[in-house]
Amino acid sequence: MTITTLDLNCDMGESYGAWRMGDDAAVLPLVSSANIACGFHGGDPGTMRQTVALALQHGVALGAHPSLPDLAGFGRRVMQLSPQEAYDAVVYQIGALAGVAASQGARLHHVKAHGALYNMAARDPALARAICAAVRDVDPGLMLYGLAGSAWIEQGHAAGLRVAQEVFADRSYQDDGSLTARHQPGAMITDPAQAVAQVLQMVREGSVTSVSGKTVRLQADTLCIHGDQPGAADFARAIRQALQTAGIAVRAAA
Repeated sequence: MTITTLDLNCDMGESYGAWRMGDDAAVLPLVSSANIACGFHGGDPGTMRQTVALALQHGVALGAHPSLPDLAGFGRRVMQLSPQEAYDAVVYQIGALAGVAASQGARLHHVKAHGALYNMAARDPALARAICAAVRDVDPGLMLYGLAGSAWIEQGHAAGLRVAQEVFADRSYQDDGSLTARHQPGAMITDPAQAVAQVLQMVREGSVTSVSGKTVRLQADTLCIHGDQPGAADFARAIRQALQTAGIAVRAAA
């Protein structure tokens, strides 16, 4: 069944010091949820404050985007850490962004892990369980965003959290529903027309075509685009226009 509403989320606030990443000001008016870096892979206190303020200005839901402690590698390198270490790191990062939001009279809406941590937990139920426990223990009202059909979904429900199953506009998929690793050819979809076609298949048919041509079933509650890719604003604009033309309203997951 074709869905009538869809959350459009984007990773935001990933600039750090003199390092500029993405064009948040151009992308934020086009999305409904922002996943804001908490300092471990990107972001710093001033960037967090500015990104929260800009998101609130545009009525965009605030989400924490916790990562592995890997600033040099942008959180995209696999690191070995125990479930307890993951729990502690996620509690710390959610707390930091929650404080920034509270200073502006706002509250967080959701949590979505970043990069390698996200992909590791999608395959590792023990790691996903620890991170879901961290989210619940900080604020059981927070929603969890996790890869559709992965360990995130089962563990999020088991922790008593509201869960949004996430799909990707700008990433290709493997036969098991996982994302193609970034170092592999074709991992990133850079053609807006190709991304739009993938998104419409997801929302109309509840499936995605893997790189091998297999039809993979999935549920689309929230759709991610990446703010750090070239032309991110144009990419987001094309997808939002396609959703509007298809009669699908863009609003934060509930």
